[in-house]
Amino acid sequence: MILLIVALDSELSSRRLPDGVQLIHCGVGKVNAALATTAAIARLRPTLVVNYGTAGAVSASAVGLLEVASVIQRDMNAEPLAPRGVTPFDASPAELQSGFAGVRCATGDSFVTNVDPWLLQQRVDIVDMELFAIALACQRAALPWRAFKFITDAADGEAAGHWNERVGHGEELLIARLSQIVAEAPQIIG
Repeated sequence: MILLIVALDSELSSRRLPDGVQLIHCGVGKVNAALATTAAIARLRPTLVVNYGTAGAVSASAVGLLEVASVIQRDMNAEPLAPRGVTPFDASPAELQSGFAGVRCATGDSFVTNVDPWLLQQRVDIVDMELFAIALACQRAALPWRAFKFITDAADGEAAGHWNERVGHGEELLIARLSQIVAEAPQIIG
C-alpha cells in the first residue's frame, strides 16, 4: 500500500486515486507532518510513502510537477551549536535522499516570500513546509519515500497571491504520476 501524505485538501482533493493508494491530510508545517506521518505509518504499515504538495521555486528552472531527490531543513538554525540546517545533538542526516533523480528541496515552517541567500548557497531548487519531517519519519521507520511538488510561485513578494491562484493546479499531474508508479511496481500496493 502507498501512503500519500498531503498537507491540505486544497492541494489534492481528488478521490480518484489509483487502487492501493491511501490519502491522508497532515496539515501545514513540520510538526503536523511529523505527527501525522508517524501515526499513519504505525497504523497503516505502508510499503511506500509519497508526499505531494505545493512549493515555491528558488531556481528559475523549477516549474510544473517536480520529483524531489533530496531535502534539507531551511529553518533549523542553532548556530553556534551546529551549522544552519543541522539539528544539534542528533545523529540524523542533515540531508535526506529519496533515491530518485530530481530537485533539492528545503523545508521550513515559514512561507517564503523572499529568497534567503543561504538557500542559493545550498543549491536549493524549491521550498516547502512539510517534506523534511515526512522524509525523516520514513527514514526512522526504514520506509522508502518519494516526493512530488507542484510549483505555484516564485518564493517572492507575489508568492501568496500566486499560491492561492494555483494551489490545486497540480492535482491531475500527480494522479497521473501515481498511476505510473503503481503500474511500474504493482507489488507496492499489495
